[in-house]
Amino acid sequence: MSTILEVKDLTYIYSAGTPFEHKALDEVSFSVKQGEFVGIIGHTGSGKSTLMQHLNGLLKPTSGQILLGGEDIWKDKTTTRQARFRVGLVFQYPEYQLFEETVYKDIAFGPKNMGLKADEIDRRVRRAAELVGLTEAQLSVSPFDLSGGQKRRVAIAGVIAMEPEVLILDEPTAGLDPESRAGILDNIEAYRKAQNATIMMVSHSMNDVARLTERLLVMNGSRLVMDGPPAEIFARAQELLDMGLDIPDVTRVFLRLQQMGIDVEPVYTMEQAVAAIRQRKEGK
Repeated sequence: MSTILEVKDLTYIYSAGTPFEHKALDEVSFSVKQGEFVGIIGHTGSGKSTLMQHLNGLLKPTSGQILLGGEDIWKDKTTTRQARFRVGLVFQYPEYQLFEETVYKDIAFGPKNMGLKADEIDRRVRRAAELVGLTEAQLSVSPFDLSGGQKRRVAIAGVIAMEPEVLILDEPTAGLDPESRAGILDNIEAYRKAQNATIMMVSHSMNDVARLTERLLVMNGSRLVMDGPPAEIFARAQELLDMGLDIPDVTRVFLRLQQMGIDVEPVYTMEQAVAAIRQRKEGK
């Protein structure tokens, strides 16, 4: 897989030169490949949201670079504008940003701003709606008449209708019931497979990132302190706990078993836990 996004020595200082100066990001560096599903975790104030807003040019680095397809997104105004279409950003509770008369118009808003022709806008709206599980009938209703989970789907569809190469989501399932949570996560994975898109998802749900992501970035104190597959990251469970982070429920159980003197390897998904228990039983 080729590298789609590269962050080089990214530093960002809020209110620089004032008594309120605060370094939100401190020389953060990493690269992401096309099609990867990357989770971003860290406690409140660790720099996650500031990092996300740099990746599509909403914030300009104090120092360092953001490369998209090998090109600095701050090269010129045209490059920066294109980056905001190529990297889609879904904020937490995106349904609060819905404003159009119909679901169709809300989803079409981004593609219209891209200057696309009417038939291409229509194709993208209907495809995005299908990917997030919205029906043809729902396209003609007001988004404000929908349930909370359906509104979330509309908001996400409005971003993926622009067909971004990189889709960044901040707590996409926050506040939803279990059924809606599962549906939204399935929609995100469906978009990734359909477009070979790169997904970067900020989440406080360790169970979700353990199950879905291929790689985790761990932020702490404005720095990137861990970067690797979930198996490697959650094997350092005590370090995560010491940072004030949570760990998957099943990892917590197996960590407790280790503390009790039971010889078990760390796991981070239910499937791994079942396999470990079966292996242990067969070994007796």
